[in-house]
Amino acid sequence: MAMTTNDLKNGMTLNLPEGLFQVVDFQHVKPGKGGAFVRTTLRNVRTGAQLERTFRAAEKVDQARLDKREMQYLYKDGEDYVFMDNSSYEQMHVGRAALGSAVDYLVDGAAPIINMYGDEIVGVELPAAVELTVRETEPGVQGDRVSGARKPATMETGLVVQVPLFVNTGDRLRIDTRSGEYITRA
Repeated sequence: MAMTTNDLKNGMTLNLPEGLFQVVDFQHVKPGKGGAFVRTTLRNVRTGAQLERTFRAAEKVDQARLDKREMQYLYKDGEDYVFMDNSSYEQMHVGRAALGSAVDYLVDGAAPIINMYGDEIVGVELPAAVELTVRETEPGVQGDRVSGARKPATMETGLVVQVPLFVNTGDRLRIDTRSGEYITRA
């Protein structure tokens, strides 16, 4: 859908010749001399790379319509992850590459929002925090009470997180999906 750069908003997705980009930030600039322009910061939805780009004011750009579907993660089938569309109940097999780092936070029954452009998955929206079970960690050593000391813990999804010394195997933890850091015990 064609629109002008005067209509840009944060979060919009644009279909540019270089690929699909999401508007992270934009600023309309009207210098004292010359024509107005729009300075933008764009993020490639496929690779995550950021790009600074300047457009002339009222320049036409194509807005990409992303289909956001709420899906439920069912199980892992070999190398594929199987999701069910919550509205149509259709199952979809998705490769690890299409999901990116979201696979570290997927447990059975999780309900991420999958962004699709046509038939291609271009992004996965997760909740801010998820609860995961510690599969393996070293036991805390008696007397080792250094303030803020951390140890690695492997979660049920294979994600390795730095946790406090008191965390044991089998504990349920809240993990921040944006940074991958330990928040608290669940």
